[in-house]
Amino acid sequence: MQALVYTFIALAAVAVGAAAYFGLTFTPADAILAAVVFGCVCVVLLERTLRQRAENRLEKAIEDLSRLLATDAQAGAVLGQRINAMADINAGARLEGVEADISVLGTVIRQVAEAVAEIEDRTRKPAPATRERMIAAAAPPPVREPEPTIPLDRLRQALDEGRLIHHVQPVVTLPQRRPQGYDLVPRMIQEGGELADRADFMPRRGGEDALRQIEGIGLVEAITICRRARTGGQPVTLYIPLSRATLGDSMASEQLLVSLEANRAIAANLIFAISETDWLGLTTGERAIADAIVKKGAGFSITNVRSLRVDVAEMAAQGVRSLRIDAARFIDEPEVFTDFHASDIANYVGRFDIKLLATGIANESQIVELLEDGILLVQGPHIAAPGPARPELMAEPSRQTVQLRRAEL
Repeated sequence: MQALVYTFIALAAVAVGAAAYFGLTFTPADAILAAVVFGCVCVVLLERTLRQRAENRLEKAIEDLSRLLATDAQAGAVLGQRINAMADINAGARLEGVEADISVLGTVIRQVAEAVAEIEDRTRKPAPATRERMIAAAAPPPVREPEPTIPLDRLRQALDEGRLIHHVQPVVTLPQRRPQGYDLVPRMIQEGGELADRADFMPRRGGEDALRQIEGIGLVEAITICRRARTGGQPVTLYIPLSRATLGDSMASEQLLVSLEANRAIAANLIFAISETDWLGLTTGERAIADAIVKKGAGFSITNVRSLRVDVAEMAAQGVRSLRIDAARFIDEPEVFTDFHASDIANYVGRFDIKLLATGIANESQIVELLEDGILLVQGPHIAAPGPARPELMAEPSRQTVQLRRAEL
């Protein structure tokens, strides 16, 4: 195409030269010079036009390239954000959760299949009395606590005379049986020097003032042990008895919150053990006190749990860290506690950072069965009986160590 244009320019220059020679009576040299000048001017104009067109095309290409680079940079930034988000994802924990869900789903499917088969058998051969017996067996029996053998007046007298002490009973982790924490067990020194257990003097009906005083003494004892253990470089977890008698009293609950606020450094090591009956019966005001305790850093352990058919996620949000079940009853009648398989319930509860704690361990065979079911926290007379705190927990720290700890606090 460019060659054709140059051909037309040459023809036009020849025509201009001929016109100058014949029409304007130029000399042959002037006519040739005019033709050459005209051709040169046309060539220069053509080259200038072509160069401007090439420059415009180049600028457009550069703009397109810049736009593509900007798009690639944005895509790279988005990809980087996605990679960072994927890097922050704890895939291992999610896979464990999925595995636990699959295990639970398999158990539920198996139970559904068994239930369908049982319904089919009942359809063929009805037996209404069987269903009534199953419902009666599944319902948790009411807990009837024996009445204390020591009258309330003697308990108040012992409190006034300072004859109430606290021993500790370890909660161990299987299979190493390493102490995970210690229960604070109140005991009363009788006039003859013998020790009375909690069940012998703890009031069942009435005596809220004595109960609040016992729990207040236990809190002070627990704070003392935890602070000394932390100062000695061996922090421990203590389970402190708590009831609605303290949560429902304004002065006692306020003193409890003040003590936790003053000891926030060890609040995470203080877990309040409250019975399932009291926990489910908390009023709105008592629930607010419990939430304030959790905000201070402490937690709760639900004792005497009769059924695991509860909203575990809600309990975890309320600061519950462990659920205590009777070991013998769970091993003999797991269907009373849950509809899940016995080996799946611990994994399901553990997904919400709540642990099952089996109490009342009486022999080694119970430990073996609990290990097979995945329950790793145990306590009972076969593990260890309540006794005084270890000397290293109650030892007085050196003055220099105390000053360092005060500087940290």
